[in-house]
Parts: sequence; C-alpha cells; structure tokens
Amino acid sequence: MGKDWWPSPWGPADERGANNRMTPAKALEAARLIKTGRTYQLGMILESGIPLFGSRHVSVTIPGGPTGGPFGTHVLYYNDEMFSGEIGQVGSQFDGLGHISNKVGNEIRYYNGFTQDQVGGAYGLQKLGVHNLKPFFTRGILVDVLAHKGGERLPTNYVITMDDVMQSLRKQGTREPGEGDAVLFRTGHIKLWKKDNAEFTKGCPGPSNTVARWLVEKKICVMGADTWAAEAVPGEDPNRPFECHTILIAMNGIFINENLNLEEISRDKVYEFAWSFNPLPLKGATGSPGNSVAIA
Repeated sequence: MGKDWWPSPWGPADERGANNRMTPAKALEAARLIKTGRTYQLGMILESGIPLFGSRHVSVTIPGGPTGGPFGTHVLYYNDEMFSGEIGQVGSQFDGLGHISNKVGNEIRYYNGFTQDQVGGAYGLQKLGVHNLKPFFTRGILVDVLAHKGGERLPTNYVITMDDVMQSLRKQGTREPGEGDAVLFRTGHIKLWKKDNAEFTKGCPGPSNTVARWLVEKKICVMGADTWAAEAVPGEDPNRPFECHTILIAMNGIFINENLNLEEISRDKVYEFAWSFNPLPLKGATGSPGNSVAIA
C-alpha cells in the first residue's frame, strides 16, 4: 500500500478518527442551518428481500405470535422480534473504522496502524468498535450529481469525477465541504432497490479516488451515497477494488454511510442541512445499522 498512514493526528491510541471532529462548535454550526425544522429520513426500511452484498442475509421473525403471556387479570400479551443478519453491514449502514484493513508489508493494518492481532476478535473487535464513537451532529451537504447529469440514474459503474462534483455544487449554489462535514452523493442507484436487486448489486456508480482524496483534504467526517458501496464498483482499477474505503476509512479515519435514500431531499432541493446519526453502541461492531436524518 505504499507509505504508512499512521500514527493518527489524534494520537497513536486513537480509535475515533474523524469522529473527533464532532465538537460543540460544529454542533452549533449545524443547528444554525435549521430554518424550517423539516426532517428527512435517509435510511431505507430494513426488511427481508432487500439487496445484499455477497453472502450477507437479514431476517426478522416474531417467535410465538404472541411471544409471551398472558399476564394478570387484564390478560396482557407481548411480542418480541428475533433479528438475524450482519447487523452493521446490511441495509442503510454505517462503516466503522474496524471494517476495512489492508496488508502493509507482512502485517494487516487498520486505521491508526493497528494490526490484526490488536483489532481482531471472534466475539467483537478488540479495537475500533463503533461503541467508541460519539453521536454525529454536523453540517451535511448533498452533492446531487444525478440532477446535474440528468436521467433516471447514473450508469452502473459510473465514476464521479472532480468536475462532476464542482459543477454539481456550482449548479446548486452550495459551499464546498468544510472540516467535520458529512458529504452525501446522489446517483439515483437506490431506485433499483427491491426492483432489480441483481442490477443493484452488480456494481454501482460513485466517487473516484481523486474525489475521495479531495474529501480527505477537506477534513470531512462522513461520506455517504445512495449505493451499496458509496464508491464506483468496479472503479477505476478492477485490480484495486473498494480503494475509496481504504483511502477514507483505513488511512484517514473517515466513515462511510451506504444505501441512503436521498430522493426526498433532492426533490425539495435541500442541499445544506443539519445531519444527525448515532451509531448503535454495539461493543466491538464493525459498523452500525442506521437511519441518519437531515434537518432543514
């Protein structure tokens, strides 16, 4: 992988990465963007039959029906659910810092240079689990590449260039990303969700490695998209898949939010907003399910 990317600017023991950019000042900046109070759900419904990567699965069952009871003279019953699946890596999902690693020399290395021996654990990661993270409340921006390019959706495998990004921002009248921002890319790929799962998972449009490195320079906290990888697949070099994940997560501690529903905020031309997300504090998890929210 070339040059070592550690130690982190937040110190050799840091496990939070760009989450450290979530400061009181950043939260107050985000709050000032709220003008109407309208909220937008950016998460897709988590259910059976959604498109899934590789051999992942998801199911929800209600055992018993009702699960328990009766209790008391008022004859009370209750229902529980049983969830089965890769809880942090299905549906609208948030990739934590323990999700991605790369081999450097003879060692597998994660964010901040942590090794596989330091991070790995059969019953949860020993380091870099999402339980380490603080809630996110920050400025969010939509980069509506589809609105700029036109059409129903960007072609599968389309690589979003810096020119695409800058022209989209100019057309929208949106300021460039700043430190600690969440940057969300709309491609229209989510329109295939549960309609053509095979096409959805075959590949996806997304930002180029150059765009990812630009986002690193901007010191953002989260990159998201309405696709399952939040980057172009197979990308610029089929021999180096998911390289944006390496650039953002492993090398720079920037998080990725995938499978977002950006249709409503696009329809309403909401390009700048307060963005909120609180990862499920599941100890040692590689990621989190999530329903991030835009507040306009």
